[in-house]
Amino acid sequence: MRCGKCCLSNLSFYVKDADIERWKLQNREDILHIIENCQAVWAGDHFVSARDGTFLHGCPFLEWDGGIYNCSIYGTRPRVCRDYRPGSSKICSQYYKGL
Repeated sequence: MRCGKCCLSNLSFYVKDADIERWKLQNREDILHIIENCQAVWAGDHFVSARDGTFLHGCPFLEWDGGIYNCSIYGTRPRVCRDYRPGSSKICSQYYKGL
């Protein structure tokens, strides 16, 4: 559906060491620069930047494109994103309580 709800949630900041290593091998300095500068930390109910305390609103790689969301790093997105299944959590509009 490309609604962006999963990418706007806080799960998008769970980048694993394996993701970082893959991006280093792929020479993805664009991704690494953003990850290093976000330095997200959990503030009890949301993420904030460790550098300046600003509230972080979802994944920095989520782009709005004429009514739908796109992932700007889809081909090399983090494992948490690749493993996510639409409808598997309450944040998703496809979630069905009866399952």
